[in-house]
Amino acid sequence: MAISIKDIAKAAGVAPSTVSRALSDHPRISQETKDRINHLAKEMGYTPSLLARSLVTQDTATIGVVITMASDPFLTHLVTSIEEVAQEQGYSVLMSSSYLNPDRELELVSAFHGRRTKGIIVIGSQVDVDYLQMRDRFPLPVVLTNCRTCPYSVSTDNPAGARRAIEYLVQLGHRRIAYIANQRSYRSNLDRLTSYQQVLAACNIPVDKDLIVESDGTLQGGSAAAQTLLSCSQSPTAIFCFNDMTAIGVLGALQQAKIRVPEQMSVVGFDDIEFAAYCSPPLSTVRQPTDLMGRRLIHMLLALIQGQEDVAPEVLPAELIIRESTGSLPAPA
Repeated sequence: MAISIKDIAKAAGVAPSTVSRALSDHPRISQETKDRINHLAKEMGYTPSLLARSLVTQDTATIGVVITMASDPFLTHLVTSIEEVAQEQGYSVLMSSSYLNPDRELELVSAFHGRRTKGIIVIGSQVDVDYLQMRDRFPLPVVLTNCRTCPYSVSTDNPAGARRAIEYLVQLGHRRIAYIANQRSYRSNLDRLTSYQQVLAACNIPVDKDLIVESDGTLQGGSAAAQTLLSCSQSPTAIFCFNDMTAIGVLGALQQAKIRVPEQMSVVGFDDIEFAAYCSPPLSTVRQPTDLMGRRLIHMLLALIQGQEDVAPEVLPAELIIRESTGSLPAPA
């Protein structure tokens, strides 16, 4: 049976209102009484009700999180980090998926406002900087991911991460390097595509438009994109993928086509989700610091909720992780 404030009051020999005030750190309650009641609450296993507190204080102590797809393991990991910090700070988290639909994203943000959340994190926004023009409509703090033009955003250094991946493939001797894009993630995709094109240009490697294939960031999309690339008159020898889910789909398609990785084709992903290390072969990828990003996002939002004015956007480093899906340019047949 759950322990209530009345149970603690009875054990402490005080009124329930005194217990409530002591647990809320009310200034009229002596420190000695606060310490005694807090000790009893902990000893008796009392858990405060966030719902009850919100009804009394009109403070929901809740944060809204909008993600694109709950099925994406990268996002699942990110939300876990957000929740851990939120709970440490006494906040609960409401989460919902936009399915990459900007209208649905705005509906969710509006719904979170209606529920009196304290602030909102939008991961993979399809609206991004437009939030700056909608402050009258959405007055609560909104923090975004990977939107470097927004003042309240935490990003991975996508350009640097993609650049390292392409430079590494060039160093291995590859010249026909494909890029499988994600048409649904405009800003991140543009950063990675731009770095791909810049590295090839710097290395005097012509950009072959047939080697840039659009996909949707999923396993199925990666598989379909790989089949498109294999149908080219001259196939690539290496494939850089927008994310790891795409790359894992590529690996599956190459296996079905009996193309050995990395002996005949090198593959690089982006994100370093947990599955990447357990593929066959293990996937080389660009690691996003997921735990750190989640923590930075929630700390930034909490700072805005508390009214801090010196909040600045953050860009986190990306790291190239080399595993067994990449190798030197195959020898001519």
